[in-house]
Amino acid sequence: MDLANAALLLAAGLAAGTVNAVAGGGSLITFPALLAVGLPPVPANVTNSVSVFPGYGAAVAGSWMDLPRGRLLVTLVPTTIVGALVGAGLLLVTPPRAFEVVVPFLVLGATALLAFQDPLRRLVGHPRDVPTRRRGLTIQVVVALASVYGGYFGAAVGVMLVAALALVLDATLARVSAIKNLLSAIIGLTTVAVFALAGPVNWAGVALLAPATLVGGYAGARLVRRLPSKLLKAIIVVFGTTIGLYLLWRALR
Repeated sequence: MDLANAALLLAAGLAAGTVNAVAGGGSLITFPALLAVGLPPVPANVTNSVSVFPGYGAAVAGSWMDLPRGRLLVTLVPTTIVGALVGAGLLLVTPPRAFEVVVPFLVLGATALLAFQDPLRRLVGHPRDVPTRRRGLTIQVVVALASVYGGYFGAAVGVMLVAALALVLDATLARVSAIKNLLSAIIGLTTVAVFALAGPVNWAGVALLAPATLVGGYAGARLVRRLPSKLLKAIIVVFGTTIGLYLLWRALR
């Protein structure tokens, strides 16, 4: 790998770590960068999943004070791990084409959920008015689906988690973002374990990307704590829409 390629991966990792902590979708920076330095699509996807994990871990450290205390996170951890294992397994054994066509609509749908959060809450009920058992089941289902997606591809999994959790949790967007960071880190750790054992990882790419995502992830998480909720929501919606349209263009070209 020459100096220009190394510089490209370092810059992509720094930007992706920051974007993942703020809104999600940083993989759409690192994945094309890995393709640009010559990796085939599947090794690039696997290498990308391993590389961005440190950034998620740093984002958790940066948003630790915003994480809720209680049983919620404990109950979501097994669901997240199982979902990520299913998604990673699907990536290793199935052709990606069919999923590529569906993914853009998932991302755009999740973004729309966040953009129209208040009208939807008036329609389906505010989280504090929904029975505890139903709310708990809904949270488990949306986290499971997002985890399968995250284990399979991962790009914009943060957007999906923020959109879904913001609709069903009675919490500030900064707190929802902190939960998103933790669940994304768990998905990342699970996929790292699977791909390190069974996936075609390019470890030279990981060595360049991972430290950069670590720095970017911590910086992005600290930035989130200072952003007003409306501005943070607007940033996530813009990122989600851009990512969804890009994925749709790539799938249909």
